[in-house]
Amino acid sequence: MPRRARLDAPGTLHHVIIRGIERRKIVDDDQDRQAFVNRLGDLVIETETQVFAWALMTNHAHILLKSSAYGVSKFMSRLLTGYAIQYNRRHGRHGHLFQNRYKSIVCQEDAYFKELVRYIHLNPLRAQMVSSVKTLEKYPWCGHGVIVGRLEHEWQDRRYVLAWFGRLEKQAGAAYRRFVANGAGLGKQPELVGGGLIRSMGGWSQVLSMRRSGEKHRADERVLGSGDFVEKLMREADEKIACQFSNMLSQKQIQQIISDACTKEDIAVEELKGGSRRAPVSKLRTQISLELIEKYGITPAEVARQMGITLSAVSKMIARSRSK
Repeated sequence: MPRRARLDAPGTLHHVIIRGIERRKIVDDDQDRQAFVNRLGDLVIETETQVFAWALMTNHAHILLKSSAYGVSKFMSRLLTGYAIQYNRRHGRHGHLFQNRYKSIVCQEDAYFKELVRYIHLNPLRAQMVSSVKTLEKYPWCGHGVIVGRLEHEWQDRRYVLAWFGRLEKQAGAAYRRFVANGAGLGKQPELVGGGLIRSMGGWSQVLSMRRSGEKHRADERVLGSGDFVEKLMREADEKIACQFSNMLSQKQIQQIISDACTKEDIAVEELKGGSRRAPVSKLRTQISLELIEKYGITPAEVARQMGITLSAVSKMIARSRSK
């Protein structure tokens, strides 16, 4: 079954869930944890992405973020690729560290923001990595301590979170603490991370009620929100996809782009497609491939066919460009 497109636009709220491949560890010790947090923070500042809540566990992590113009896909690709390279180098290992595709749930902010902040920040307590809500405030691998003012990360948007709990910082902080403490016994809350209709409706009880009444409701496993919210996102996504298809090129047009680029750089098309490793040829090959993928929406597999190279080579080009 083909993967479904990411739903994203600047200002979209995402609950991102990262998991280690085959549920393996993504951190071994505090040095790994600090490396992950440092990379996350640097990238947040560089890309002007807003992060409201996060929790780094042993074999997975949660991040509640609002995407910037940079985009959530590119943000996550740089975060995970860069950290995996650093982790593998440090531990002398090879291969994938994370599951191939992180999970990103687009969230209806007014209905779920506070619940998601609480759910994410209580992860270490549910996993018994800390003994109480009080000790959670000093736990360095979770954003809760930042919100209550016990820890400091300038890249985490503390003020935005507190604004949901009150106008004055002191009162808002107290209200936030009570809210988190009141959720300590709620358990895993699968409706916040589950799939499809249950999440879109806001819980199983609402799904049952809808089924009894025969009511139809739009749902999507990539969305946490009401049916109307899902409908709006799907409509926007359909428009984006339609725009992408309108920009799709024929094989003749693709070949013309390749030919024009080669003429401009005084490089023979035969040399470009012949596997030459000369620096100017490699640079042009990367430039054309990324233009076809990013500007025109051509698939990496089709780019490989048109350029006379392997899909693996195209994938490496994409990875290198995203790591810069």
